[in-house]
Amino acid sequence: LAQAIIEASPDAQVTLVTGVATRPAWLDTANGDWSRLAVVRVPPLLKHADGRYKHASLSFEEVISQRSHTFAQLVAQRRPDVVLIDRHPYGTAGELRQGVEDARSNGAQVVLGLRDVLDEATRVHEEIAGAGWGDVADLFADIIIYGERALCDHNEEYGLPLDATYCGWVTKRAIPCPVDHRHLVVAGGGGGDAQPIYDLASQLLVKRPDWRATILAGPYAEPQHRAGVPATAGRVQWRRNVNGFAPWFARAGAVVQMAGYNSTAEAIAAGSRPILVPRRSPRREQAIRASRLAALGLADVVDDGADGAEVAWLLDRPRRLAVDALDRAGIRLDGARRSAERLVQLAGQKAMRSSR
Repeated sequence: LAQAIIEASPDAQVTLVTGVATRPAWLDTANGDWSRLAVVRVPPLLKHADGRYKHASLSFEEVISQRSHTFAQLVAQRRPDVVLIDRHPYGTAGELRQGVEDARSNGAQVVLGLRDVLDEATRVHEEIAGAGWGDVADLFADIIIYGERALCDHNEEYGLPLDATYCGWVTKRAIPCPVDHRHLVVAGGGGGDAQPIYDLASQLLVKRPDWRATILAGPYAEPQHRAGVPATAGRVQWRRNVNGFAPWFARAGAVVQMAGYNSTAEAIAAGSRPILVPRRSPRREQAIRASRLAALGLADVVDDGADGAEVAWLLDRPRRLAVDALDRAGIRLDGARRSAERLVQLAGQKAMRSSR
């Protein structure tokens, strides 16, 4: 989105606030005037298997305090035209509330960005009814959905307090390239809870000695994950912290992965019909996304912990999508451009009010 905003508006200045400690790899590979982009880092909070957010060394309270201070300070110093917040209107634990109120009082347009699927409807209804969504209808100008009504109608299913703008998946079609029909590409999200995916890949290679695999290990994959996957006679290659999975997915004969937003969108945009192994707790987001994509004919779904013998037959099914598959499913891939256009439009509304 930051890249798309800079491309959409020659005057845009973007501040990206992130808990990712490393420099975004796309800064070094994408075209654009990156002098107009500032990256501000805050202490990260990683979600563990029990659903709780934790920091490696700081207490939860310390992290929230630092995030709150940094965000409010940025709003005061930079007086933004638009503030875009990801997923939670006021942050993980309300740490953005003061900054949101300050930005709104200064005339900024505040926008919430949501993925294509959030969770089962009852849980989202409870969340929206709670304090974490209080006053959203008054403080926020819009809710942008990085998805389509065809996959999940947020207004209908979740009862959002504002009418949402549906922009499509934030991803890009991969450049067409030759496909290696005996190459399995495996993606396990960030990697922290991906051992079952890695184990399944190992089992598949045992069953299918004519295949080889590349495992795209996320930043939180630990050395023991690699140790848990036999080399299978040298047919397994590990790649860590890859900048974008799309080129790998485009060349793959088959893709096995979890069902997180980014990698799933990249796989399908690359023309793959992925084999999805969704996480089902602590949220059911991945399971819902996987089942609906399967219903649309865009993916196959297997259970976490499924035996490789039960999955290997899927490698013999067509693993590439028809050229018009996404169009027929009602899914667009230009969500970054459409979202950027909407944000630039909102920024212009503030400028118009300021000039009166």
